[in-house]
Amino acid sequence: MSDRLEYDVLLVGASPSNLALAHHLVDLAKDSGTALTLAILEKAPEIGNHVLSGAVSNPRVLKKLFPNYVADGGPMEGECAWSAFAVLGDRGKWDVPRLLVPPGMVKEGYWILTLSHVVKWMADQLLEKAAALENVEVELLPGFAAHAVVFEGEGDTERVAGVQVVKEATGSPDEENIYGKVTCFGDKGFISRDIVEKYSLRDNPQIWSVGVKEVWELTEDKGLNGKVWHTMGYPMVDGSFGGGFVYGMKDNRLTIGMVISLDSPNPNLNPQQLLQEYKKHPWIQDLIKGGKLFKYGAAVLPEGGYYSLPKKFAVNSAMLLGDALGVLDISNLSGIDKSMECGYQAAEILHEALQKGDFSEAALSGYKDLVMSGFVGKELRQGRYFRKAWQENPRLLSDYLPVVMDGIDAGNPIGGMISVGLKNNPIQAATDALRLKTLMDGNKDIGPVTYQRDHEHIVSDFAPPRTPGISSFEKDTVYSRPDAVFYAYPNYHEGNEHIDEFNANTCVACITRYDKLGKDVPCVSDCTAEVHRVDVVSDLRKHGMSLENCIQCRTCEIVCPEVNLRVRAAEQGSGPDFMGL
Repeated sequence: MSDRLEYDVLLVGASPSNLALAHHLVDLAKDSGTALTLAILEKAPEIGNHVLSGAVSNPRVLKKLFPNYVADGGPMEGECAWSAFAVLGDRGKWDVPRLLVPPGMVKEGYWILTLSHVVKWMADQLLEKAAALENVEVELLPGFAAHAVVFEGEGDTERVAGVQVVKEATGSPDEENIYGKVTCFGDKGFISRDIVEKYSLRDNPQIWSVGVKEVWELTEDKGLNGKVWHTMGYPMVDGSFGGGFVYGMKDNRLTIGMVISLDSPNPNLNPQQLLQEYKKHPWIQDLIKGGKLFKYGAAVLPEGGYYSLPKKFAVNSAMLLGDALGVLDISNLSGIDKSMECGYQAAEILHEALQKGDFSEAALSGYKDLVMSGFVGKELRQGRYFRKAWQENPRLLSDYLPVVMDGIDAGNPIGGMISVGLKNNPIQAATDALRLKTLMDGNKDIGPVTYQRDHEHIVSDFAPPRTPGISSFEKDTVYSRPDAVFYAYPNYHEGNEHIDEFNANTCVACITRYDKLGKDVPCVSDCTAEVHRVDVVSDLRKHGMSLENCIQCRTCEIVCPEVNLRVRAAEQGSGPDFMGL
């Protein structure tokens, strides 16, 4: 007798995309009477514990899934009543006039969400909904990580059969795997990359940023609830692309964070410390004065957009959703709604497949058509050149932005903008500004964009033209990286060896090269949680890891110059606790 555990639909990760899929599919099955068994695997010990997002989101899909979301108690921090795009000098702040603000930075009417709370609520609602239906069975399986994709068959009949949930497979597959007639992946690449690579689905590599974020509890009401800022400038003064965000939540809490693109020449970005520099700015110091840190965390974000999407969104018996696809629209800072829409449209196709009993690639191929013909595809295409606009011209950030920052500190931001032309070639500056606007608008087609992998941008002997540094700040508002890790609350079971180092000698050679340059290796400097280190063993400097500190962000893997690391899902429900972040 086989112990094979198989569901009609197996969802890997309790992501917004997978939960949107589950809700809509259950609704469709309810209306049609179609029999449905569905399971959601989640590597965290509780739904939401590994979910982190800036979460100022267009609520269009939430409203579609839950027309009475607010009345039914859906978690919400507030609605954005006022938003601004600001440029920070070393001391000053300039809220850019609304006429000059890119449309994607205007957030009035958007919902301010704590996404970990949202997915937990969605999961609870899903169980309650399914319990009332005789034809639907839903199981949530927190603490179960997918360690490998299981394939069955050969040639054209090969299919994704499910996932392996035991890291070291030594027994019966039917006891170590969970199967699905269709398996859906909504992860940030922990496991979905194996499908992308096996079937060569992505011609253009994905490029990534890392988001580092803190939530602060304030001791008084400063009138910040519903206010949202996105910023450029300080402390991003090395020419790298990125910026900060601040938004006020209910109960006198404040979110402060930065998104830092990893396609930078700087091998020593140190994202967690950049966030501390951001908090040293006088404007933010005034906001958090008297408050206390509640939580800290980090996660990577796929930024490649339209031209980094896979050629296929589905293969035999498997579908990719949300971050596994890479549907974040960086031009509009819009990812959650697009991920949820992927799930919503996937449910439409899956419902048809269940009724026909056909889960082939051909039967699932309509999913991509639905996604790309709707707002997801249209908005991604409109913003297809946004990253290219900044990536192709380093002068924008290394030469022009610092001049504007100096003008802001002098109390004359417009004068700073004029000075860009005066201190540089004015014709070149005007041409660059026009080119930037043209690409950001996306109305002119210049053909496909080709990206390099993020680590290929690293210049090992990079010398930043300028470094952030503010000397006057409240000491108890900034945290070292080891201290910050405490507020991510990582908790690991013994033996969680979840980061692979493929060749120790490769790491030794990398350390030697960067030592000669007086720099840290990228995995050490850019780690968001004090995992990677250099140990001296028999007079040899070697790579070591404190895996108990890991918060599962994957930054080290992405910036490794030698492609010598892989971050895997932690076992047994281990990892950080981002609930409430």
